[in-house]
Amino acid sequence: RNVSVEVKKMAEDLLQLYAQRGALPGHAFPVADALFHEFEATFVFEETPDQRQAIDDVLADMERPQPMDRLVCGGVGYGKTEIALRATLKAVMGGKQVAILAPTTVLVGQHAQTFAERLGGWPVTVAALSRFVPRRQQAETLSALAEGKLDVVIGTHRLLSGDVRFKDL
Repeated sequence: RNVSVEVKKMAEDLLQLYAQRGALPGHAFPVADALFHEFEATFVFEETPDQRQAIDDVLADMERPQPMDRLVCGGVGYGKTEIALRATLKAVMGGKQVAILAPTTVLVGQHAQTFAERLGGWPVTVAALSRFVPRRQQAETLSALAEGKLDVVIGTHRLLSGDVRFKDL
């Protein structure tokens, strides 16, 4: 009996949350241009139909004036990082900063390297923020974020600390 009461309460809370989110204005990013399609063409693999659909859905969500509410799930090698890379580039090209939260310092390092390599040659700056990043470098990253001089930060829960400020996330 308590379980059904708790489930009903959770459903009510979710409905309330979705109603509140639905009333909030989002940021409609511009439609992909030739430069963005040029970036997409640098992906070394052929997208599967499911990957293409997920990419198209995420990018279309970003072009709407409502906040995006989408969860991308997939196994290892599904292409989740590529989806995040394209969404990141779209956001940066639309004048926003991007924060990517990873659950472990190892994954932060891997993503930071992947993003730096994949976005190399594009006007996008990327940095990592975790306990493995030296304090001086963390301070430089925090300053660059607050000043809008850093486009993308990939970090652990360190991103949720009170001293992390963005110019336009």
